[in-house]
Amino acid sequence: MSDSAIRLSKEEINRIFDSFIGKKVLVIGDVMLDSYWWGNVERISPEAPVPIVHTRKKEYRLGGAANVALNLKRLGAEPIICSVIGHDAEGEILLRLLGNENISSQGIIISDLRPTTVKTRIISGKNQLLRIDIEEDELLVKEDASNLESKISEIINTSDLVIFEDYDKGVISQSLIEEIVKKAIDIKIPVAVDPKKRNFMAYKNVTLFKPNLRELSEGLKIDLNTGSDIKEIKEAAKLLQDKLHVDHVLITLSEKGVYLSEKDGTGHQIPAHIRDIYDVSGAGDTVISVAALTLLANVYGNVVAALANLAGGLVCEKVGVVPIDREELIRETITNYESRINVV
Repeated sequence: MSDSAIRLSKEEINRIFDSFIGKKVLVIGDVMLDSYWWGNVERISPEAPVPIVHTRKKEYRLGGAANVALNLKRLGAEPIICSVIGHDAEGEILLRLLGNENISSQGIIISDLRPTTVKTRIISGKNQLLRIDIEEDELLVKEDASNLESKISEIINTSDLVIFEDYDKGVISQSLIEEIVKKAIDIKIPVAVDPKKRNFMAYKNVTLFKPNLRELSEGLKIDLNTGSDIKEIKEAAKLLQDKLHVDHVLITLSEKGVYLSEKDGTGHQIPAHIRDIYDVSGAGDTVISVAALTLLANVYGNVVAALANLAGGLVCEKVGVVPIDREELIRETITNYESRINVV
């Protein structure tokens, strides 16, 4: 089913977005500090055949699981992050940014044994020239892992939703996944997952699982080519659901949009909207945030996929990792999907 079948009244659109407000979302995963150095290239270095960037501005933004939390906050929800950062200057900056956005950091553990993950992007105009990563991707030491699980256990009982934002940086382990998914099922709250390779097949019995095409191909160890064969995508989604026992699989297909496979076998192919794409960084964070909250609104699966697809496209029009703008997404939803009564 494509998005041509989606028609929503203005009242229904407002109801969906109003339902986001105040939802308590537990975000578990790898937080990052995104650093941007903005400048201009005016000449080539005499020392090596590389451009010299005359830096004019330096900026920090929330990244990884922290960007998921920021997206949720901008949509009206109340996120709480559970993660681990380093006892360093970058960690202090990240905590300050969370405070500026009124996002709770009560679930964040500060460790002396690993650095805060930092991605530094060097940008000239709208072009990214270089990215420099500082990170530790080994699993947490026992003490940090135990402290993190204790924090999660304190918070989960008052949550409406759990999102795992997994960037393979070591915060999320298979044992943590099993424990938290079991608790979520016991207290009857949904679990949404944005996976990466290491723990891909560990997310059993979750509500929503959102891989991109490459992650799906690597996770199932099958060749999905370019994603142009929708029958192939549908079969892969069904195979994944059978293996993991998940209710919904939302596959992002880059410029081809998204495909959602539901528990009953229903499939929804939502094509991408024509846009000026500048930067795909952080788009997956936006997609999982919107999809998970929309799923809580008790709407049809094609609406979940359509709104997530819209949101992912909108943030790709911006340079760097940016959260979704709630009002812009509402306007875009009305433009594309509002049902209208023709008056003669």
